[in-house]
Amino acid sequence: MRLTRWMAQALGLAVLVLVTACGTQAPVEVTEAEPPLIDRELFFGNPEISGAQISPDGELVSFIQEYSNGVRNIWIKGRDEAFADARPLTADDRPVPGYFWSADGRYVLYVQDKGGNEDFHIYAVDPRAELAEGADVPPARNLTPLDGVRATIYSVPERTPNQILIGLNDRDPRFHDVYRLDLTTGDRELLIQNTAQVAFWGSDLDGNVRLAYRQTADGGSEVLKVADGKLGEIIYSCNYRETCQPLRFHKDGKRVYFQSNKGDDVDLIRLLLMDAETGKTELVEADPEGEVDLGGAVFDEATEELMATVYVGDRQRVYPKTADAEAALATLREKLPDGDLGLGSQTSDSEAWIVYVSRDVDPGSAYLFDRAEGTVEKLYSSRPELPTEHLAEMRPVRYASRDGREIPAYLTLPRGKGEKNLPVVIMPHGGPWARDTWGYSSFAQFLANRGYAVLQPNFRGSAGFGKDFLNAGNNEWGTGYMQHDITDGVKYLVAEGIADPEKVCIMGGSYGGYATLAGLAFTPDLYACGVSIVGPSNLITLLNSIPPYWESIRKVFNVRLGDPEDPEDRERLIAQSPLHSAEKIKAPLLVIQGANDPRVKKAESDQIVEAMHRLGREVEYMVAPDEGHGFRSEKNRLAMNVGFEKFLSEQLGGRFQEEVNPETAAHLETLWVDPASVEVDGQPEVAPRG
Repeated sequence: MRLTRWMAQALGLAVLVLVTACGTQAPVEVTEAEPPLIDRELFFGNPEISGAQISPDGELVSFIQEYSNGVRNIWIKGRDEAFADARPLTADDRPVPGYFWSADGRYVLYVQDKGGNEDFHIYAVDPRAELAEGADVPPARNLTPLDGVRATIYSVPERTPNQILIGLNDRDPRFHDVYRLDLTTGDRELLIQNTAQVAFWGSDLDGNVRLAYRQTADGGSEVLKVADGKLGEIIYSCNYRETCQPLRFHKDGKRVYFQSNKGDDVDLIRLLLMDAETGKTELVEADPEGEVDLGGAVFDEATEELMATVYVGDRQRVYPKTADAEAALATLREKLPDGDLGLGSQTSDSEAWIVYVSRDVDPGSAYLFDRAEGTVEKLYSSRPELPTEHLAEMRPVRYASRDGREIPAYLTLPRGKGEKNLPVVIMPHGGPWARDTWGYSSFAQFLANRGYAVLQPNFRGSAGFGKDFLNAGNNEWGTGYMQHDITDGVKYLVAEGIADPEKVCIMGGSYGGYATLAGLAFTPDLYACGVSIVGPSNLITLLNSIPPYWESIRKVFNVRLGDPEDPEDRERLIAQSPLHSAEKIKAPLLVIQGANDPRVKKAESDQIVEAMHRLGREVEYMVAPDEGHGFRSEKNRLAMNVGFEKFLSEQLGGRFQEEVNPETAAHLETLWVDPASVEVDGQPEVAPRG
């Protein structure tokens, strides 16, 4: 047996030695020991530090860290100060989900909602403000103090640094009007009343709204000119099978960087430059390897030039576009460890960058890159206590679906268990118009450490692989090829001898939760168990409860999933709803839900739990009263993971960490819901209209 480069470098699963016995040489395989059981808190507890950004003037570094009671808030320090000398900037009682600096660095701006309801408000904090007596943090001003209103940020123009462009759905919950927001006074000036069902607006570098993007009645898209707050002519359009969107204005103010795959002879999304008056386009670049859609474009803060393009195939590929960017990338590749790069922020002169590096066996670290000096300084590792030497390789794989289409996926094998007859967790991604990528996955690594192989399939309907692959998933939920591709991934693992066919579980969140329910309902003999996290069970009720602020993109669901008002679509949607095939489910099911989820309402989980219990099936139910579409709170996250870790261990026989933090154990008890207590108001609609 030959020691392969892949085995030696990545998994280290086998080391071959020649042993001489009685004058005869015989190959003996020595398999590495199973790694130690890694504490779940090292995977799912709060990162020690994350989200570093540098201020526009380069003097301050901000980041996210626990402040009190395990709640992650914004902190700040001087560029040359130690992290131990940092001070808190916010003191929210709910983790801060995202923040950024104003263009002139006077304020740190962040967003916050209540209990996961996604009605985000915009807050401003002066990082240089003196503290009031007895205060630990400067005051945070709510710049959009409107109940039941969701704020969205359109533009942070450098040339009007004290004013940003935002959208508010205060007049009509379905559509966002455009306001200019003064960061010092909080005054809002209405610029455009959105009565034309515009999904989002594009401004030039001076902060002038110049473009509008909206969906057409047939599910396509169109880009319109905007002048003095008035919609003008349509300058670009594409049909529902195509993608076309503005990215960012060119520094000349006349053109806009644009992404599109319009045209019968075009499959992959390409980067274009579009004339903002005429809509005429010129090609900037398509994937040099002809493999995937444009993954991103990076711009220089000082010159506004395009610095690099990014594509994500099996792994990330970065293509510098200027000599300076090429030199910078070469320096970073030389001085940083191997991994995928991420540009966190730049100073306004682009002389200092925060750069992130992550890879499959490392959750990532942040570095300060000084372009002028050519130096790279490590700032922190996000999870320094995680023993990365015991983590498992994530490898890209390909398998054929039943109709011969190649399905890209990622496979993570547990170390020390060999490669045959393993218990497996199939983990479909959410979206569903998203994709999985190579890199660190807390779920995949945690599951591999517990002894499971993990497959993350990019089933058709996943984004990033061209419009043909994306559109091949239209109307194919549950009983169609989106689910068949997942099913065929299981069959691939069984055929390769990797999976124990009696020990395969499916687990996922959002669409992945739906795919879990669909897998149990429509292929009941395939899976030994399922874990659905905020997954819809009834496609009719899902579509009828879409948040009002998604009205401008509702046609996406109509053309890619189905229109409940269309009798033929309605009949298919009912057939594709796991709730209406609950009687076919055999395997034990764990359902996890946030009570305030605005996307997949709690009723979606209630329905399937009530049905499973009524049918006498094995079902467990966990609900967090202060969460939405996913768990942001550390205490909820840890409790959830204790729950599913034990569930999987009971069903598949994997390892389980018996020691549970007493606080986590006590909190977990508060999240469990007795399925017998679940009542569904009224009966779900099942009959087609007509």
